[in-house]
Amino acid sequence: MVLVAAYLLAVNVVAYGLYAADKRAAARGGRRVRESTLLLVAAVGGSPGAFAAQRLLRHKTRKQPFQTWFTVLLLAQGVGLVAGWVLIAGWLG
Repeated sequence: MVLVAAYLLAVNVVAYGLYAADKRAAARGGRRVRESTLLLVAAVGGSPGAFAAQRLLRHKTRKQPFQTWFTVLLLAQGVGLVAGWVLIAGWLG
């Protein structure tokens, strides 16, 4: 359980950092972080950090189809969490 928590903390810090770096690069005209990379990091557990960065930094909040893919990703993760919880509750139950 500690390893899972450490992993999630790390991947969320990385996600937030990538969004911040991309925002900085966008403002300065530098090399950008690929949208596929931002979505991948969110998909492997960094969605809370990605969501926080989007809101706090106001980055990628209106960009389409990025926001559509991010929303689909959040919904899929939510469904997965609920399904996992139901399965575990059934096994323990």
